[in-house]
Amino acid sequence: MKTLLSYLLTPIFYLCFGSVMVVFDPIQRISLNLFGHKAHDRVISIINYLLMGAMRVLGAQFEIKGHLNLPTDRPLIIAANHQSMYDMPGIFWYFRNHHPKFVVKKELARGIPTISYNVRRGGTVTIDRQNPKQAIVAIYQLAHLIQQHKFAAVIFPEGTRSRSGAMKPFKPAGLQALLKKAPDALLVPLTINNTYKFTFKGMFPLALGVKVSYYIHEPLENKGDHLALIATAEEAVRSKLQE
Repeated sequence: MKTLLSYLLTPIFYLCFGSVMVVFDPIQRISLNLFGHKAHDRVISIINYLLMGAMRVLGAQFEIKGHLNLPTDRPLIIAANHQSMYDMPGIFWYFRNHHPKFVVKKELARGIPTISYNVRRGGTVTIDRQNPKQAIVAIYQLAHLIQQHKFAAVIFPEGTRSRSGAMKPFKPAGLQALLKKAPDALLVPLTINNTYKFTFKGMFPLALGVKVSYYIHEPLENKGDHLALIATAEEAVRSKLQE
């Protein structure tokens, strides 16, 4: 019965998800060009709330725990494990008061309604994973942005997503660059659980009843020893991972 439901509900989910992307693509463009970045950020928050609603068509449940009262008067560097594209809506929504800006692969900047425009114009930086020098320069730009405006930078230090949910070792270079150029930022480890399960058996049908959880760990002060700080963050993220 559950398999039959997944075949029935997956097309409805894709229709809802795609509709949000298509409808809000011009809306976010208008909001940014006429009303500026604050209005654009609010629209992005709404988009991701609706995307979470689309995921609930599949019976998905969302939970966030841990240190929820993060300061808004300091920049943040959120270091999270990466399991799926479905990590993103919850991060955008739950951290909306911190104006999250991402480090993403350059391929996302073209061809995807809503997402690509936000990547190009919303403060996100794109990196070429085959060009480490370009990646570091882009991350320096993001660090300057969050240092200046007290935003949050979101980075997935594993470098790529884990399709099985198992966490890969952190690659420190990107985090080191952020910590170096945004010295006032708190490092916030974030553990994401179960988003990989949506596509564990492929893109169709998607899994039903996935329980997605986010755990915000205690923020870490940047006292200069970046490698030790990154190791502490990695250990924290791993400690709440449900493998």
